[in-house]
Amino acid sequence: MKVAIFDRMEECTDSAVENMLPLVSDQRREQALRYRHTLGRFCCLKSWIMWWEQLKACIKPAENLQKNLTGNWTWTYNGHGKPYLPSGPYFSISHCKAAIAVAVDEKPIGIDIESIRHADSDLIARTMNEEEQRQIHEAKERDRAFIRLWTQKEAVVKAEGIGIVSFEQLQSLLPGNKAYRLETIEKEKYIYSIAYKQ
Repeated sequence: MKVAIFDRMEECTDSAVENMLPLVSDQRREQALRYRHTLGRFCCLKSWIMWWEQLKACIKPAENLQKNLTGNWTWTYNGHGKPYLPSGPYFSISHCKAAIAVAVDEKPIGIDIESIRHADSDLIARTMNEEEQRQIHEAKERDRAFIRLWTQKEAVVKAEGIGIVSFEQLQSLLPGNKAYRLETIEKEKYIYSIAYKQ
């Protein structure tokens, strides 16, 4: 498993976007230019470059990869919008205002990264089961406790490639989940979780 985190978001500028545009695939460049704001464009481009670097480290022998970044590494998308490479390996990408996260592995993997932000009681009630709600409300830092559980749920959904279809699905995601191992890392401004096959 290869994981990369980028959190120097002060580097998110229009000039950085312009510099990255020629470095990515045509597909990713078109996706990036659909964003109206610099942050969206920057995250789209930077995450592809991070993905490429992780992919190079994951695939052996390295000679199988084309020499430049803009090789024919076109992503395919499943019915829920999860990108994948038909020939593997598996990967997952996530970004928020505070950071960008990329994970690559030989088995299904999911990663989610979220900025620390306020979670209102209604959102907690809709997305968490009773035990998770109890944990959140008893936590010293309620918002962090919510984001921790939220990233775990999102990571599992991404690893499975199924998308979020209902609040009931979210509430039942973590209890009894034995298919995926979860790792959660907390930083000052963000939290990320990785779900990968046991």
